[in-house]
Amino acid sequence: MKIYNTMTRQKEELQTITPNEVKIYACGPTVYNFIHIGNARPICVFDTFRRYLEYRGYKVTFVQNFTDIDDKIIKRANEENSDYLTVSEKYIAEYKKDAKGLNVREASVHPRATENVQQIIDMVKTLEEKGYAYSTEYGDVYFRTNKFKEYGKLSHQPLEDLEAGARIQIGETKEDPMDFALWKGAKPGEPSWDSPWGKGRPGWHIECSTMAKRYLGETIDIHCGGQDLVFPHHENEIAQSECCNGVPFAHYWMHNGYINVDNKKMSKSLNNFFTVRDVAEKYGYEPIRYLMLSSHYRSPINYSVDIIEQCKSALERLYNCRDDLEFLMKNSPSGEKDGEDKIKELLLTHKADFITAMDDDFNTADGITALFELARDINSNINAQTKPSKELCEFALNLYKEIAGVLGLLYAEKDGVADDVQALIEQRNTARKNKDWAMADKIRDELKARGITIKDTPNGTVIV
Repeated sequence: MKIYNTMTRQKEELQTITPNEVKIYACGPTVYNFIHIGNARPICVFDTFRRYLEYRGYKVTFVQNFTDIDDKIIKRANEENSDYLTVSEKYIAEYKKDAKGLNVREASVHPRATENVQQIIDMVKTLEEKGYAYSTEYGDVYFRTNKFKEYGKLSHQPLEDLEAGARIQIGETKEDPMDFALWKGAKPGEPSWDSPWGKGRPGWHIECSTMAKRYLGETIDIHCGGQDLVFPHHENEIAQSECCNGVPFAHYWMHNGYINVDNKKMSKSLNNFFTVRDVAEKYGYEPIRYLMLSSHYRSPINYSVDIIEQCKSALERLYNCRDDLEFLMKNSPSGEKDGEDKIKELLLTHKADFITAMDDDFNTADGITALFELARDINSNINAQTKPSKELCEFALNLYKEIAGVLGLLYAEKDGVADDVQALIEQRNTARKNKDWAMADKIRDELKARGITIKDTPNGTVIV
């Protein structure tokens, strides 16, 4: 299995610290609002990556944090005449609703910054003792960027280029414009914690370094997140962690590409800012997940109404294949028939194609193609045939669900058919058998009036 490493800018064979185990840290949301569709991409992408690693036999420890104390959270709390804890709890709960809708599994651990304040203080103290950090008269603690000679190795920018855009903001007393905050001295009315430097709160970057160390160890296998986090967030995480611990922070860095809206960068100023909840209320959650996986994770992706509608239609085709198979499995006779072994062999070629695609830098776009090709051959070799064996249907259905499950797709359960609807279908089948076409048409019209469309197939009548 090869993955593209942002650090080396090339695909590398995955070799984990502990054989058959993978430790992953994924940067989670700052919980001050509903997540937007840009947030949904890393959430869906790395959930699928985790699923695939487990599918290939790895034991995965997946840590995704919640930043529950931050300038944005404090600002939202002031706007709502509330407090940071109420705001963060509210939007963690809203995140969980959206994540469940997107079929994103809970992380092995969802640590919060405020649950790790002592560990953050300890890490900052270590950096200060080693000369990588310094405090100011205002109770702020900064990291000495110039002291870490490898700074810029992830973003592949020399320090002098990064320095060109750096500024010292009003109220900051940094030694150098490139230095960044590890600990922020308390301002009036802000939440704070006691520390050796006075009351204050953690800086953003130090949170992830501390939580990754606490829950995964000093060196982890994979660190992942959105492309926008490469600099400065992940660059700063590397500097803090490696200077504190004296060992490499992460062996692999994975970053997903940006998402645009109607081919433009998403922003509130352009009025093209959509939350996951907004989109899901109109189109459902699953088309959003499908969209996020429909392109290679490192490629930019575009959201538009037309594209999300196409995703919804694509899912309907996949669901039709599944539903037809489930119907056949219930109504087909037992006992495998001649030639069905060859059909099984054909279907298994698509599983091999799926694994080949996913092993090559986690190519979900080609993985979805393999699923559609599997659906095509199921439709032509099983669903379109008269009375395939129950065993063949079960084999195909399990394989189909297996691959879709790795992608986290087709998770909506088919609604059960009401008894009275099923009774009407059976009455119509009897009428057709007796060539009572008038009665058959009457029942069809009655079902249609109730919003139920049926289709007669060689294998029986199905609801579409």
